[in-house]
Order: sequence, then C-alpha cells, then structure tokens
Amino acid sequence: MIIALAGGIGAARFLDGLVRVMRPVDLFVIGNTGDDVEMHGLHVSPDLDTVVYTLAGLANPVHGWGVRGESFRCLEALRRLGAETWFQLGDRDLATHIYRTERLRAGCTLSQVTSVISSRLGVRAIVRPMSDEPVRTLVKTPGGTLDFQTYFVRRRARDRVLGVSFCGTDVAKPAAGVLQAIRKASGIVFCPSNPIISIGPILAVPGMRKALERRKCRAVAVSPIVGGRALKGPTASMMKSLGMEVSAVGIAEL
Repeated sequence: MIIALAGGIGAARFLDGLVRVMRPVDLFVIGNTGDDVEMHGLHVSPDLDTVVYTLAGLANPVHGWGVRGESFRCLEALRRLGAETWFQLGDRDLATHIYRTERLRAGCTLSQVTSVISSRLGVRAIVRPMSDEPVRTLVKTPGGTLDFQTYFVRRRARDRVLGVSFCGTDVAKPAAGVLQAIRKASGIVFCPSNPIISIGPILAVPGMRKALERRKCRAVAVSPIVGGRALKGPTASMMKSLGMEVSAVGIAEL
C-alpha cells in the first residue's frame, strides 16, 4: 500500500499520473481538510473533492477544481437573491455538498461519507480525510487573521502571510484507519502540494507526524517548487514572506 499525503489540484494531478503506473486499489490518500468551509449551509471539502473528481475522470481540465462541463445556474439564482457568490460552486458540484451535509447531519463521519462518494463515482483508490473532527486553517495577515477560503479565494491570496495556524488540533485525531495504513505502508509520498497550508494541516493532527516519523518504509516528497517558482498557487510567495528558502531544499526542511 502506498500512502499519499495530498492537498488539492497539484496533488490530484500527480495522483492521476500515479494510478496509471500502479494499481489504484493499492493507493491510500490522506486528504487535507483544513480548507473545508461551510457555504450556503453546506459542508464543502475542496481538497477531498478535487482529488476524488480527478481520480474519477470528472475534474475540470482547465481550472483543476470543480466538474467538467459544469453549469452555475444555482449560483446565478443565489446572486439575484443577494447572496454572496464569491466561492464558485457548480450545479453538479453542489449535489456532492448537499449529499455530504445530509449524511453528516444524519450522524455519519466525514470518512464514511468520503468513502461512499468515492466509490459511487468509480474511484478505486482509498481516499480519506486527515481527521473526522474539524480542523481549520487560519492565515495571519497585516489586516488580521482570515479563514483560509477568505484568504485564498475571496482575496485571491493577495495578503502578505505573517503566520499560519490550525484551529481544532487540540481535539482532533487521525481519521479511522489512517494510522494503521501508515504503519503498514510500503511507501509514503508527500504530493506536490503547498507544504504550509496543504501538507501542514495533515501533519498538525495529533499523532500524524509521530506515525510518519516511525515509518518502516521509504518516504518521498515531490516538490511544488521548481526553479524557485511555484508550479501553481501561492506557495512561493507564502514561503518567502515566512522567511523560508523558496526551493526544493526549503520544501524538504518543512
């Protein structure tokens, strides 16, 4: 079993290649949920969904997030009613969030719901959240502390990052089966995701880092920084503002 620690688009595209050279059923993905957010009363898990949609062959090939051939009629209707619509949720994507929210309110765990969604969309790899308890990424900026989606989507990652923290790690624990999978792994891959806001929340879950340090197999990190630049997203600018070396060496140190 290969364990992959994954954020969103970069990880999803890497994993899409990985399952072409290994058996998908031998891949166990631990997904970041620090980006999770409630929008319009619905529980949205952007990184988990991006990985699942990509492995299911449904992802939008241009944006990397959302579903191919998506429509946004519901969002347009919400806009006419005066609702905030800065977070783009397509009509078919909304179905995922409606289903997830309904099952969570019925008492299911996020792991259980993610497993069902993955299976019904034809994903053969195992995809699990890092924790079934809520952990939320907070970004400290000169203008104050922002929840991750406000910083990343609404404000388009324009703010200088002074620090990052993870709310909820005091009570969170790794999702069911995650630690056992790490112990039995034949290999571990850190996907090319932002090490601070995508891999960082996973490592912040109590017990996760210790389990990885005690691994009996080889671990490999794929750098999202190439030639001093991020392949996608605010990784480089974020690392620079936090005083980190913007290179593969800086990634390895993290």
